[in-house]
This record gives sequence, structure tokens and C-alpha cells, in this order.
Amino acid sequence: MDRLRQRADFLAVANGTRANSAAFVVQGRPRDDAGPIRIGFTVTKKNGTATERNRIRRRLRELVKRLDVISMRPHHDYVLVGRRAALTRDFATMLDDLRSALHRLDRQPKPQGGGKARLSAVDTGASEPKTRASGPTAVGTGKTRSPN
Repeated sequence: MDRLRQRADFLAVANGTRANSAAFVVQGRPRDDAGPIRIGFTVTKKNGTATERNRIRRRLRELVKRLDVISMRPHHDYVLVGRRAALTRDFATMLDDLRSALHRLDRQPKPQGGGKARLSAVDTGASEPKTRASGPTAVGTGKTRSPN
């Protein structure tokens, strides 16, 4: 098994199928090449401090190490998105949740090309929509800003 490290790979997997669990979300997507299974881990900042996020990530990595490879499909990419419940959930329960989630991923229909793309304006090269009124006044304050 290899690790996903590039943002483009994470974005590609995000458009695939997903299965939810109390402690994590598993996202999966088949690849066209004959490479090994690749796995990525991510935990957002809303899940706590850096120490807590690292602990969640370590627990997710250990889950994958203890999982039998038969549960995962060859030539697939997977991303485990950690949730705060991963800090307190029993490890054996999380392992069962991961097996169940991978089984549910296999049963889900594969998304067609019409799915929502989750690319920001920065990724696509498009200009971002303006969210503030243009002009010298700040929105809602009535004060003028200096045109620096």
C-alpha cells in the first residue's frame, strides 16, 4: 500500500463514493492504472488542536495497518477523513466500522461524469466571486476605508 500525498489525488477521491461512520468518513475511487492501493488521511481543523488532530490521524493509520488487505480493492484510492469521535471511540469498534464502510463502498454504484466537482476557483483558474461590495465603505460598518 502507498500513501496519497498530492492535493489533486485527494480531490479526485473526493468525487468518488463515500461511506460514513461515527469516527470517520471513507472515500474511495477506482483508478485506471495497475498501481497498488493508495490511502490518504485527513483531519480538518474543526476537530481540535494540532495534538488532537495528530492523534486522530495516528489512530486512522493504525486502523489501516491492522486491516486485512482483502477488504480493499486493488487499483483503488481511499481517503479516511477523521472526525472528533475517533479520539474516544473504542479501537475494535472503529476497526469493525472500517470493514463495514469498505464493504458499503463496494456496494454503492459508481458515480458517473455528472457528479459535482469540488474544485475552488483557485484550482480552476477562474476568478473568485466578489462577496463584498466594492467601494470605499466597509459592508455594514458605515465607515470608510483608506484605499491602500
